Amino acid sequence: MTSRVLVTGGAGFIGSHIVDRLIKDGHEVSILDNLEPQVHQETFPDCLNGSAKFFKGSVLDYNLLKTLVAEAEIVFHEAAMSGAGQSMYQVRRYVNANVAGTACLLDVLANEKHNVKKVLVASSMSGYGEGAYKCESCGVVSPPLRTGEQLKAKSWELKCNCGKQLEFLATPETKPFHPTNVYAVSKVSQEQLTLSVCSAYGIPAVALRYFNVYGPRQFLSNPYTGVTAIFMSRIMNNNPPLVFEDGLQTRDFVSIHDVVQANILAMKSRAADYEALNVGSGLPVTVKKIAEVLAGFCGKNIAPNVTNKFRQGDIRHCFADISKIKTLLEYSPEISFERGMQEFIEWSGTQNSVDKVDQASEELKSKGLID
Repeated sequence: MTSRVLVTGGAGFIGSHIVDRLIKDGHEVSILDNLEPQVHQETFPDCLNGSAKFFKGSVLDYNLLKTLVAEAEIVFHEAAMSGAGQSMYQVRRYVNANVAGTACLLDVLANEKHNVKKVLVASSMSGYGEGAYKCESCGVVSPPLRTGEQLKAKSWELKCNCGKQLEFLATPETKPFHPTNVYAVSKVSQEQLTLSVCSAYGIPAVALRYFNVYGPRQFLSNPYTGVTAIFMSRIMNNNPPLVFEDGLQTRDFVSIHDVVQANILAMKSRAADYEALNVGSGLPVTVKKIAEVLAGFCGKNIAPNVTNKFRQGDIRHCFADISKIKTLLEYSPEISFERGMQEFIEWSGTQNSVDKVDQASEELKSKGLID
């Protein structure tokens, strides 16, 4: 059965891939996107699906949202500002876009006539802060951030209160939130606002907590985007990727195609209504390995620059426990790390990229956010 679907942020990296899948499946799709210059570099995105209706505008525009929501049966809310470091000195910009924008959408759903049957909101693993850990003596623990003193001493791994080094585990949805930057706080707010309001009005909603998403259409010239795009931009410009700490911190890198899979499964099924779900690969990969794999696949002899410096608020380990989404939606990652990275590199080779990482690093350093 086909539906009328609204995708906010539908011209972006993740949103545009969701749009393509919806169009392929025969749905009638409308896109709302403000074409944020930091993301789109002042150009109209060539990835925009011509079979979708495009509306340039902001999620803060109540009247425009009211019109678009009135015509929709399903809403994918992907619109957001992203960038943990930048969010710490552009606080109002991030809160307006992410929190107030989501509130505007929910205000429309609460107060205007519509026929929306489901809302899917893009949440984030950043809300967890540090991932889950286990102490051989104390069991499973949720440690706070490492102290400045510990980081200055270049003692990177986390320790339990009892003094023993912790073993990192897959992070389940039951882990308490501990957001460590404005971006993370705003994503937690987006999730909680959506689930709360939609539950009150009987509108099925699902929050999808994305881990580190990568793939074609990731914006290489945006220095506040994902680490894979940042590293790829450096390598394409024959510069070494800058790796903080010792490079052995781990993340969960999930292909955009598996993120789309999760969204479509959540749209079609009622099994996860009013739930929050991790969307990841379920596998930890070190940041240093990402840099090495990208350079190797590109055929470039560029070793990462492991700086042994740190960024305020950075976490050490976090990868997804995906047992819940597997159980509820029969989600199963289909794109291996090697295959996904190869696809990303092949796509990157068709792009022009300006390396702005040093500029972004100087901004963060000037704010005292980098050691």
